[in-house]
Amino acid sequence: MWLYQASAILLAAAGLAEAQTGNASALPFPNTTYPGRESPALAGVDLFNATSPPFYPSPWMDGSGEWAEAYRRAQQFVSQLTLMEKVNLTTGVGWEGEACVGNVGSIPRLGFPSLCMQDSPLGIRLSDHNSAFPAGGTVAASWDRGLWYRRGYEMGVEMRGKGIDVQLGPVVGPLGRTPAGGRNWEGFSPDPVLSGIAVAQTVRGIQDAGVVATTKHYIGNEQERFRQAPEAFGYGFNISESLSSNIDDTTLHELYLWPFADAVRAGTGAIMCSYNQINNSYGCQNSYLQNYILKGELGFQGFIMSDWQAQHSGVGNALAGMDMAMPGDTSFLTGASFWGPNLTLAVVNGSVPEWRIDDMATRIMAAYYLVGRDEASVPTNFNSWNRDTFGYRHPVPQLGYQQINFHVDVRNEHGRSIRDQAARSTVLLKNTGVLPLANNERFTAVFGSDAAENPWGPNGCPDRGCDNGTLAMGWGSGTANFPYLITPLEAIKEEVQNNNRIIQSVIDDYAYSQIASLAGQATLAIVFVNADSGEGYISVDGNEGDRQNLTLWHNGETLIQNVTARCNNTVVVIHSVGPVLTNTFVDNPNVTAILWAGLPGEQSGNSIADILFGRINPAGKLPFTIGASRRDYGTDLLYQPNNGGAAPQDNFYEGVFIDYRAFDRANIQPVFEFGFGLSYTSFEYSNLNIARRSAGAYTPTTGLTSAAPVLGNFSRNLADYQFPANFSAVPLYIYPYLNSTDAATAANSSDYGLPAEQYIPPNALSGAPQPRIAAGGAPGGNPQLYDVLFTVTATITNNGTRNGEEIPQLYIGLGGPNDPIRVLRDFQRLSIDTGMSATFVADITRRDISNWDTVTQNWFISDYPKTVHVGSSSRNLPLTGTLEL
Repeated sequence: MWLYQASAILLAAAGLAEAQTGNASALPFPNTTYPGRESPALAGVDLFNATSPPFYPSPWMDGSGEWAEAYRRAQQFVSQLTLMEKVNLTTGVGWEGEACVGNVGSIPRLGFPSLCMQDSPLGIRLSDHNSAFPAGGTVAASWDRGLWYRRGYEMGVEMRGKGIDVQLGPVVGPLGRTPAGGRNWEGFSPDPVLSGIAVAQTVRGIQDAGVVATTKHYIGNEQERFRQAPEAFGYGFNISESLSSNIDDTTLHELYLWPFADAVRAGTGAIMCSYNQINNSYGCQNSYLQNYILKGELGFQGFIMSDWQAQHSGVGNALAGMDMAMPGDTSFLTGASFWGPNLTLAVVNGSVPEWRIDDMATRIMAAYYLVGRDEASVPTNFNSWNRDTFGYRHPVPQLGYQQINFHVDVRNEHGRSIRDQAARSTVLLKNTGVLPLANNERFTAVFGSDAAENPWGPNGCPDRGCDNGTLAMGWGSGTANFPYLITPLEAIKEEVQNNNRIIQSVIDDYAYSQIASLAGQATLAIVFVNADSGEGYISVDGNEGDRQNLTLWHNGETLIQNVTARCNNTVVVIHSVGPVLTNTFVDNPNVTAILWAGLPGEQSGNSIADILFGRINPAGKLPFTIGASRRDYGTDLLYQPNNGGAAPQDNFYEGVFIDYRAFDRANIQPVFEFGFGLSYTSFEYSNLNIARRSAGAYTPTTGLTSAAPVLGNFSRNLADYQFPANFSAVPLYIYPYLNSTDAATAANSSDYGLPAEQYIPPNALSGAPQPRIAAGGAPGGNPQLYDVLFTVTATITNNGTRNGEEIPQLYIGLGGPNDPIRVLRDFQRLSIDTGMSATFVADITRRDISNWDTVTQNWFISDYPKTVHVGSSSRNLPLTGTLEL
């Protein structure tokens, strides 16, 4: 039913467990909390079954920021549309209804084709002749703005070449609250600033290529388990509603919302709302988060798209701010829709005001014009459901046999760039001097299934739903088909053979006698190990999306132990979706080097060879913390239902204290801290200088918006919305037409026999001018938040023996009792030749030193002293100064 559901302001539980050994082990101890780990700001707060007030009406876009011309053109276009054409633009045609994973209806009268929405955040899913880029959580380790932009641009170019209008990426939700979260690797980092800068650069790159970027998943989507009640039921959990992420207001603003604000400020054309509930209101009909926060406070000008089957109502979602329903049907292949004909009827009978459907359509078209789709668009030339050249346009009813794939090669020379991106994102964790390899090793041995190719081929497991062979991406909808996959074994063999040396390998992790024999002969052993995860609709070896533990897969610890027992010169390379426990081997004297290579994409082997053999001096820094135990992180997944058969309650009691913030607060020594990474050279830090910049005082945004624009008239006669005569409908396809002139049966809805006041929230239909939100005022929030208050400089000197790159990092201590000890605020990747120096320059904005005030609902600078720290990691900060406010 299209009944209104209250939305969410308390926007956090616990469930912590020590890791078990082996990737197929039993579940961790379920739902354990650690006293004293809760945020001090949340002491005594009960987040269980948290709720929040509704906020209506849904704000209408005003063309602020860089959107003015796109807004003007969008209004001009939408003014020409009929009501059913507007509904077509906002409603998906159904799962497998057209060539892409999501398509809205077309507007034939104006020659406007169906818009194509396609995964994923690391390349084109379900296609061919496309590239497979490194994952977001991998390139985050580059800490390189230019690299992030280039990767985004190249992905956008490939999307454009395939006829894709909207890329379903990048990701900053999940942010990475817990290290075992299944889709963390699709995003960037659990640090909001690192993620925020990365997502902004990626958005700009994608959209400069002429494709709309979709920043997702909004918001609190921090685990796969229980994200959808039907999916959880399939795993044996009898819950009636999806998990609720319960998050307090301060944590929402200072942590999870931060990178979304950066994406909005960068101009992201779309935001995808998430599967989970937030404070017991589903993300896609949460009026507080969509209307007040995203469209109001952050001034988002684009459109909110549902995740696939994340829509749970019709009128409720429309009034709560959702603008596009994906894939359009209520569940895959039902042929029924919450919108489509139901949305037509809702506008006709006044349940959804005309200005709201106009605003939906305007937002979609404004994003289209903002990125220049009218100039960059080409017809869609691939089909998600079939790799064959010929097939059915509509595969389920088997209609329209034609050419469906044109096999357009869109890769250009991106392989070279991918190789560089992955190499520059590799983190050197340990090196006793063995690296870089001198290329004259007498006998090299390579070990581990992670060094070789999946026996079924690189795309042998649908959506990469297995862990066979070398790990170059996780699993799920965030994947792409590999055009090829250069394995580490192939690349290392080529290096060694070119120098006429000996190289042999054992790629069976359990061939213990063969491993021991070969390791005993080797003068150098390189061991490849991994840990995988992915999206919740796929379970791999008992890992239902999320990881069951933080240990290496395929008994990787045992493999390392067996090799090091026979070879005293062992290099370990880790391919993983995030942190793994390294305790069993990090201090082993026979482990002479450790590298974290993440999920490097198609050029995996060449990228790691470039690092191993010294063609590229490693400069990557960890985008997360590697702890000694799972318990050290202070948070974990909710593994068991805790609310009977109702929605599991995932209470974010730790507040803003995740990853390095939690380690710092609990004074826990990590194995490798956030921001850590070694080089083949060394650097010295000196000459910290802090210069105050002039900026005006912070003033709240005031005044009223304009009234909601209405862009056309429409008939209230149901006879005008029937299927055309002699129309041949495609089965299961979603159309805007009604099937009757009787309102009670026209769209198979039962809500419309009720008085509107029984399901329409107060003020939801009002198009009158509305008060502006104090913390808002422009895309990204109040523009004065981005005023520069200080500029920090420092001298970085390469005092080693090789040219290299260093990434100085700036942290700020905000000083309050509820604040983390320090938080990242800026960084810069510098190239410095040996014996030379470079100047690190970082601006500190008002937002950087502000806290969120839950009373005034605005940002403020506290009276606590603010300290600046500059160094090479979150725990190595030799330069310290004070901000004179």
